[in-house]
Amino acid sequence: MLDRLDNELKRHEIYFESHERLIDSVNRLIDARPYDTAGRLRLIEEKGDLYESYLSDSAMACYDLGRREAIAANDSAMAIRFTLKSAVCMPLAGFVGDGVKMFQSVDIDSLPPDLQELALECGRQLYSYVAAFYSTYPKEYDRWTGMSTDLQRRLIDRLDKDSPKYLLNQGEYMFMTGHHRQAKALLLELLEIVPPDSNIAARAANIISQAAGMDGLKDEQLYYLALSAIADIRSATREVVSLQQLGTNLYEAGDIDRSRLYLAHALDNAVECRAAMRMLQTSKSLPVIDRAHQETLKLGRTRLYLAIMFLILLMICLIVVLTLLHREMKRMKELQKHLEDANNIKEMYMSHFLHLCTVYMNKLNQFCQISIRKISTGHTDELLRLMKSGKMVGEHTREFYDTFDKAFLHIHPNFVNDVNKLLRADEKLTPQEGELLSTDLRILAFIRLGVTDSSTIAQALNYSLHTIYAYRNRLRNRAIDRENFEMNISRTG
Repeated sequence: MLDRLDNELKRHEIYFESHERLIDSVNRLIDARPYDTAGRLRLIEEKGDLYESYLSDSAMACYDLGRREAIAANDSAMAIRFTLKSAVCMPLAGFVGDGVKMFQSVDIDSLPPDLQELALECGRQLYSYVAAFYSTYPKEYDRWTGMSTDLQRRLIDRLDKDSPKYLLNQGEYMFMTGHHRQAKALLLELLEIVPPDSNIAARAANIISQAAGMDGLKDEQLYYLALSAIADIRSATREVVSLQQLGTNLYEAGDIDRSRLYLAHALDNAVECRAAMRMLQTSKSLPVIDRAHQETLKLGRTRLYLAIMFLILLMICLIVVLTLLHREMKRMKELQKHLEDANNIKEMYMSHFLHLCTVYMNKLNQFCQISIRKISTGHTDELLRLMKSGKMVGEHTREFYDTFDKAFLHIHPNFVNDVNKLLRADEKLTPQEGELLSTDLRILAFIRLGVTDSSTIAQALNYSLHTIYAYRNRLRNRAIDRENFEMNISRTG
């Protein structure tokens, strides 16, 4: 129902424009009948009725014009009708005393039945308006409310018991006299038979909402207040109560946005209607509107602060992610460089391996050719002397050492320094002039490469097994940490 009310509020200008077109059409009919007094007075009354809850000062002007023309035409009945209706409008415009005085100048008991019914209805409405002025003064409020209720009781006796007006007044009378549940049941039946956009429907729904509130049915109270407000909007009624009450109740229920919207719209209606009484009543809701506005601003600020905090956290997370990403990219570059270095090392190993294979294949071919030549020419003694001299083996060994030293130091350029850090200060190793690695360093290089078997090292370096044992034992004795020396060598670089 609140959603329906929101949609109707968006369309309220359409209903107002339609109502104004209806007023203009009645006004044209009045201008078209300058000499038809009876017809003209009826149209002036109709125009005043259209203005009554739409523009109160214009309604008073219409009724005043009608009363003067009725007096000039000696139409006392119409003059009384205009007097009664004008009296009802006066409290809305702020002329409470004048309205009461004008109404009480009419002797109700001396009127014919149709005018008595109108007088009682106008009196009930007038006194209820006056009571509203004394809402903060219980004694006066009860006095004027009692006067209104008495006139309503007399009115009920004169109404057709099958008419909607009877059911409305009977239900309202029951509510005012403390029978709110019976009143609610009767008015619910009334809502089923009257147009939903009529003034009767608006009044009935408002009373039902009050009855629901007395039973603690908050949702039902809001529902019927919204239904009453919708009827007011669709009937182009600016002199409204339900929308104001609904705004106040929604504020208490925590619906700040709707509360502010409804109260502001009710205040605008009161100002446009020029109904001083409704402006006064609605102005009491201004603090509510202000609190609602302040709470809306506070909520907006809270949401803004939360959004800013969220953005800050998001930025921090983004910075952390970018930092980690940067570090990861840097690490990936380092890994890529290590991979490239590893590939280069593999290529270098392969190059040196192929080089050594080629050298030894050439040396082997040369030795075979020399052997064949010596044997074929009968110089076997020379071949034997050459082999015993060890000259060829020595040359091959030196070439192997040179190739190995270059390849190893290319891979581990700081090997000598790393080894010396593991030795005592007076036991440092320094290659002789013309050497890249000494025998000690060459043995340690094999250990660094994972070749720890002494026999394998002996064969590779062309030494005896005993010599390799002796070298390794001597190196351990020169180390700072003798027990873990060779394991530390394997971890260098």
